[in-house]
Amino acid sequence: MTAPLLKLHDGLRRRYIDLIGSIYIYNEHRGYTAIDRVLDVVRARFPHDGALAAAIERHRADERKHYVMFRRWFELRGIMPFAVDRTCGHIDRFVEILFRSTIDGLDTQALIERDDLFEKLCRVISLTERRGYRQVEILLRHPVIRGDPVLMKIFRIIERDEPSHWAPYDGWLRANGKRNDTWWERAIDRFIHSELLFLKLPILFLSPRLRRRTDWADAHDQPEMSSNLSSACAAAC
Repeated sequence: MTAPLLKLHDGLRRRYIDLIGSIYIYNEHRGYTAIDRVLDVVRARFPHDGALAAAIERHRADERKHYVMFRRWFELRGIMPFAVDRTCGHIDRFVEILFRSTIDGLDTQALIERDDLFEKLCRVISLTERRGYRQVEILLRHPVIRGDPVLMKIFRIIERDEPSHWAPYDGWLRANGKRNDTWWERAIDRFIHSELLFLKLPILFLSPRLRRRTDWADAHDQPEMSSNLSSACAAAC
């Protein structure tokens, strides 16, 4: 392969992994900020169920940790993520289709008061986390991803963490005799994933006008101090 072709190939590979990283860092940030809303609901609905709240807090901490690892991965390479938005967010799309509302527009009081809405939310989160686990397993075998050792370490950490993420929601559904996900919800999950994989990802990859972010998604978050985050970043990056 000639030098110009090698350069082109390397540029396409970098663009692909940058785009994958950009989609993941968006979803991890959306994940832990959305879980803040879930925790508000859980603490109001079940003020004496400390175990459920603690399990969801651990889920939230993992999502935040994953976000920080991806941010550090970009920082070490001296670039910013691409400016992808909620159209690339699995949980965003799921909530919008099933609740006919954005995540930020969800009626928190209704989720507190109505079992059927909270039950649906638990199923949506569980399906989203399971989808994420399956996708990470695929990415860990992807030849382009395997060419980036740091990214591989990040995805291995996510693979290890992910199974505990759907456990509190599935546990609540079982403990309260609620139904599992429906065929319709599973079909929506597959549609959202296929839409991203076969439509949005190729369009973004080929778009010459796709800009990069000028700031970090967590710039306006509440300050968070955690030695666990630092050690996780050190282990991955």
